[in-house]
Amino acid sequence: MMMNNHGRKHIVLMFPWLGHGHISPFLELAKKLSNTNLFDVYLCSTPANLDSVKKTSTNGGYLSSVRLIELHLPTLPDLPPHLHTTNGLPIHLMHTLKQALDMSSPGFSKILKTLKPNLLIYDILQPWAPLAARALGIPAVVFITTSVAAANNTYHVECTEENRKELGRVIECYNNSLSIILVKSFKEIEGKHADYFSVLTSKKIVPVGPLVVDPFVDMKQNSVIEWLDRKAVRSTVFVSFGSEYFLSSDDLEEIAHGLEMSNMNFIWVLRFPKGQKDIKICEALPLGFLERVKDRGLFVEGWAPQTKILGHKSVGGFVSHCGWSSVMEAMKFGVPIIAMPMQFDQPVNARLVVEVGVGMEVVRDANGRLERDNVAAVVKNVMVSKVGEVVREKTKKMSVALRVKGDEEIDAAVKELLRLIYKRDGLHLEHEEEDSIDERAERFIKKTYQEMRMQG
Repeated sequence: MMMNNHGRKHIVLMFPWLGHGHISPFLELAKKLSNTNLFDVYLCSTPANLDSVKKTSTNGGYLSSVRLIELHLPTLPDLPPHLHTTNGLPIHLMHTLKQALDMSSPGFSKILKTLKPNLLIYDILQPWAPLAARALGIPAVVFITTSVAAANNTYHVECTEENRKELGRVIECYNNSLSIILVKSFKEIEGKHADYFSVLTSKKIVPVGPLVVDPFVDMKQNSVIEWLDRKAVRSTVFVSFGSEYFLSSDDLEEIAHGLEMSNMNFIWVLRFPKGQKDIKICEALPLGFLERVKDRGLFVEGWAPQTKILGHKSVGGFVSHCGWSSVMEAMKFGVPIIAMPMQFDQPVNARLVVEVGVGMEVVRDANGRLERDNVAAVVKNVMVSKVGEVVREKTKKMSVALRVKGDEEIDAAVKELLRLIYKRDGLHLEHEEEDSIDERAERFIKKTYQEMRMQG
């Protein structure tokens, strides 16, 4: 096991926001940092979230390298402990959850005093976290799990007074980050956006790569992969809108008709709010739709192994809400995106997908509605039409570039984090440590090229 030249592994505490879309990239970054053997990494969240992490840890491989620390929020009348997560949280309780997290600040300070980490990596909705760390002389760095383009938009978006206060808290998190900001991205797609963000924040922007979870299949989901195995190469569209977003009945109907009109094979992951669990798929979709598409459509309720599906040779397109993690996964596996953004950072991400050339957007009408003809047209363009050839080719090239890069961004980020830690301790990064990180990157690149040559 390689130690740093100052004789010990550094303790890093990671503190994400309470949503799965934030916890997942924090966990993946935690695993990457731990795998360098330079850090002991801890992740702090509520018991409700950590229970979910433990359930998926066998497949995700987290608990072998990342330790978990519980943060207990105050129990409020409308917010019992099982709702201390965004997963399944009624939308009207989101503000209450944020308040409860703010009220947990004293408990978080106690964790800092007990653990005594060498570094805190925090999220964009806890502006008090870096202040608590600073009071104890602990360096703190913000990690942004959205696109850099969306982060830039924070400074320019028009919004209500209430939303302006919320954005002010986000900007405060940027400002309190110590000299650098970590971003889940890479230079090839967001170089110019990162340069602009650096100007806005007066910080060095440090990409850590796409942080895509390694594909795995739950035994219950083997039937999905078996179904794909029977389909032709790049003949199937994967349709999924994330774990925390739900389609309106109008959008559901238009997408269904659009998929039917496209004549493409498809896998569609359907989710309904927790209060609507009794809804049956056959009741939610247009009358007779299931029967008409039974030979080319597969429906999965709740959860599907997304990275495994995107990595399957039969998948040639991804109908997505353009959550940033989904965009990164599609790019890594070389699957063109059919963008249908819904809210938050997703419209910005969709524009970036089109700008980079790895997808096309299904543009809504003047009333914000999807139209089935447009859905069908974009699906066919991305999958088989001549107009989509450029997108398909660009997506393949992007996938190859990402595979070759490997952990290049992580290695550069590790150097930056070590410099911050050593600066606090009055030390400096030894040449031997820089060399060991560089050598690890070179070994990965050589190994990747060899594997690609073997695959033809």
